[in-house]
Amino acid sequence: MSTYPGLARTPEPPYYAVIFTSRRTPGEAGYDAMAARMVELGSKQEGFLGIESARGTDGTGITVSYWRDETSIQAWKRDTEHQKAQRGGQQAWYADYTVRVAKVERAYGKE
Repeated sequence: MSTYPGLARTPEPPYYAVIFTSRRTPGEAGYDAMAARMVELGSKQEGFLGIESARGTDGTGITVSYWRDETSIQAWKRDTEHQKAQRGGQQAWYADYTVRVAKVERAYGKE
């Protein structure tokens, strides 16, 4: 299983989580470079708070990105490079996927 290093350090709620669950198609076909670029680009977007991601050996993955508000999420969705990556995902990299947007109202952990 691969993961991004560490857990996202988010502020006190409320904030939003975009949960992207996917199943990859076989082969790499430029996916790793695209995924790294989306993390780099997304992390520079206004309202971005953090990201966590893991993918199992069976190709099933979950990426959760955290955002200050819905306006920030919509701006990221409209980013032209992100839209290009989405098309690549639909056409080549993902056998299936689901996107869910949730408002985080409580958060707690070990700390």
